[in-house]
Amino acid sequence: MLNNIAFFGAIETGLIYGLVAMGVFLSFRVLNFPDLTVEGSFPLGASVAAMSIIGGLNPWLACFLALLAGMLAGVVTGLLNIKLRILHILASILVMTALYSINLRIMGRPNVALLGENTILTFWEQFPLPYYLIPVLLFSVIIGVVGVLLYYFMKSEIGLAMRATGTNPRMAQSQGINTGSLVILGIAMANGLTALAGALFAQSQGSADATMGVGVIVVALASLIGGEALLAPKNLARALIGCVLGAIVYRLVIAIALNANILGLQAQDLNLITAILVTLAIFVPLLRQHKQTGEH
Repeated sequence: MLNNIAFFGAIETGLIYGLVAMGVFLSFRVLNFPDLTVEGSFPLGASVAAMSIIGGLNPWLACFLALLAGMLAGVVTGLLNIKLRILHILASILVMTALYSINLRIMGRPNVALLGENTILTFWEQFPLPYYLIPVLLFSVIIGVVGVLLYYFMKSEIGLAMRATGTNPRMAQSQGINTGSLVILGIAMANGLTALAGALFAQSQGSADATMGVGVIVVALASLIGGEALLAPKNLARALIGCVLGAIVYRLVIAIALNANILGLQAQDLNLITAILVTLAIFVPLLRQHKQTGEH
């Protein structure tokens, strides 16, 4: 079984990856745009926030700058796809590759430590709460606010047009919708959320690293698909809640598997566990659907 530190630590990390899952939900599910830029925008957010904090900037403002940096990365991906007609997945790979060098440029070295620096968690440490509860409570509030804002945005006229763009671009264009601009906006928002998650992760872990984005897309997909398996996304609210729920459950399963020493699993087996979980999350609903079809 997990102790309190491991349990709440898994929830803390799950909440952060819930933001990434929301971003991937925007790109993969809403816009039908396979976007790998997130593997670069996650460490981009971390590096921008870390260097801003070291430079003496308010940590909340550092998070906002990270959000803007991620959105800019998404805009570049969208422009490569829409304006230069580069295949979406290739456009995202190009930007992701470029971001690795950009992140190194921003930090000036492969990693930056935030130990001893003021972060968004510092103020709350004066309250009489266990230290492992503070980030869970704070990140829950942040993700709740982001989720509500995203929900109402997707219900707005622009949001509905964006959903129409992802569902049927030709029909959307025939209705006078500028699908290209909405794709760029959606990918910018997705990467902005991912960069914000990176900024939170850096402050939570006390460091930013240029390689911390490796495998983020797989984790986000595992969270997204797992959340859909746990909580059928019959409406937008359930879909967004499922993103966060899936991320938390994913991190808890990983923590249990590694701490319980099941089959001798170790930290280096993390990607293997993730691949198996994603496969099961995809296969089980298909099997259930097949059985229901067979019964009818």
